[in-house]
Amino acid sequence: MEAFLIKALQLILALALLVTIHEFGHYIFARMFGMRVDRFYLFFNPWFSLLKYYPDKGKLQLIAWTTRPKGPDGKPDENADEVPHALLSFNVRKHAAFKKNGKPSWAATLYGIGWLPLGGYCSIAGMIDETNNGKDLAKEPEPWEFRAKKPFPRLMVMLAGVIFNFVLAIIIYIGIAWYWGDRVIPYENATEGMDYIAQMHDIGLRDGDRILAVNGKAADATDSRQMWDMVQDGSVITVARKTAAGVIDTVSVNVPEGFLAKIADTKTPLMTYRVPVVVLKPVHGEPAEKAGMRAGDRIIAVAGKPTPSMTEFFPALTAAAGHTVPVTVERDGKEATMDVAVNSDGKIGVRLEVDPNNLFEVKEVDYSLWQAIPKGITDGTDRLVTYVSSLKLLFSKTGAQSVGGFGAIGDMFPEKWDWFKFWNLTAFLSVILAFMNILPIPALDGGHAMFTLWEIVTRRKPSEKVLEYAQMAGMAFLFLLLIYANLNDIYRFFLK
Repeated sequence: MEAFLIKALQLILALALLVTIHEFGHYIFARMFGMRVDRFYLFFNPWFSLLKYYPDKGKLQLIAWTTRPKGPDGKPDENADEVPHALLSFNVRKHAAFKKNGKPSWAATLYGIGWLPLGGYCSIAGMIDETNNGKDLAKEPEPWEFRAKKPFPRLMVMLAGVIFNFVLAIIIYIGIAWYWGDRVIPYENATEGMDYIAQMHDIGLRDGDRILAVNGKAADATDSRQMWDMVQDGSVITVARKTAAGVIDTVSVNVPEGFLAKIADTKTPLMTYRVPVVVLKPVHGEPAEKAGMRAGDRIIAVAGKPTPSMTEFFPALTAAAGHTVPVTVERDGKEATMDVAVNSDGKIGVRLEVDPNNLFEVKEVDYSLWQAIPKGITDGTDRLVTYVSSLKLLFSKTGAQSVGGFGAIGDMFPEKWDWFKFWNLTAFLSVILAFMNILPIPALDGGHAMFTLWEIVTRRKPSEKVLEYAQMAGMAFLFLLLIYANLNDIYRFFLK
């Protein structure tokens, strides 16, 4: 129970930060362009709010809700003003809602905290979104409304949340590098060597080679300059290579002329650490658990084929898809073999330890603030590229089944409070939130931006009816996706 509460608290704290920063991006850009922001909310508030602050009325309310007066037919009158109620109410200093020049001030906004930690919202006057619809926009637009502004300011307001989330991720990664430094795996500690891209194979390197030296100088994983030297014309890369008989040979590879030009457009790292296949956690009810596999087991063979790293492991599973095969694991220094059923997708139901920093001995690297800035920018962009590349898996049957909701996200946090892991995960979630919101789906920021770009290109503004129906369709789609993702969590937790 304690572990669950710690995970839940970390999730709520991360969401609170990410949602606040995202919505603040919309808020500050709307204010910059002279738009009035009606409401700014952290978390959703169906039926009631935990807190409401009316600067223009001088009211601060705790556990607050509203009702509408009933009309002659005994039903709530939709045209009547809402009547505020609160369990506790305090009178505070009043502030003018409009400046002397007639522009709205910060005090024109109702600030609140909801009780449902699934998101938040920034309701901008004159904008069709989840808080407004066509009925709210029947009258002529005021100069401080969203719809009264030119396309470029509206586009920037829509993109601001995404921009702020990505910048937040960069800032967090900079802070992590500055405060904690970095954890680098020395090449000599990489027991399984490295995996290389095709161009590196072409010059004579093989997967599994462990770098010993570059141009006669001992290899140093902390020296970024050495990576540059490694790809220069005429460089000599010395590696340790394991032969088929298990003997370690020392091999020298000469970098040919023009090699740098061949890798100039490469977007992926030239080499990555080969990660041993170590079970982090067998999935409950899946074949691996049923066969007796445990956390900490290292899978060293599948159907008789050696799997020293994940590079060999996944093809071995794919080849065994639909069959029950012997799987050999190393446990407490001893080998054990068990028969495991591999499903038709080549899966056995295990979560693997994929972070080489948790598998090999690492070296701590300190960064000054100025060194941490480029490091943080690189980390943020790398996480974005990695995440976008992984999305193609969602369009497979297995990928769709792996989609998770808030339970899956919460389970990513450690069971014991760890600020380093918390900030790393929060930064990654900020990258995900930025990318997901820029997708051209109505009801998301990307959907609003798409319609605004259409207006800029065609010089024709979509009708408010089109925007309203698109908003409804987008909200329905996102709601169904949210239900599906969280039902997946429930299914995995209770039924598998």
